[in-house]
Amino acid sequence: MASTKEYVDYILQQLSLLEDIKCRPMMGEYLIYYRLKVIGGIYDNRFLIKDVPSAKDILPKVIYEIPYPKAKKMILVNIVEDPYLLKKLIESIYDELPMPKKKN
Repeated sequence: MASTKEYVDYILQQLSLLEDIKCRPMMGEYLIYYRLKVIGGIYDNRFLIKDVPSAKDILPKVIYEIPYPKAKKMILVNIVEDPYLLKKLIESIYDELPMPKKKN
């Protein structure tokens, strides 16, 4: 099941305290970028972020989910109603994520 545009718009609204958030459609789902780094995505109306240690320090309960078959596990963000906590979460995981690979 693909994510709905309404859910994507809701998550982007909740992330609006952050500058430089981008969303890119990808095969019926959406990748979320913060300052050019992929932080996670929206898969089947679930906001999932990459599995990094600082996320586990901020989220009250860590739940792992697979975004699609054969993918690495990601952390389900189930506190999407709190934009201030989301801002803190995204800013904290940013430094642990790799820079995008340069295209030739």
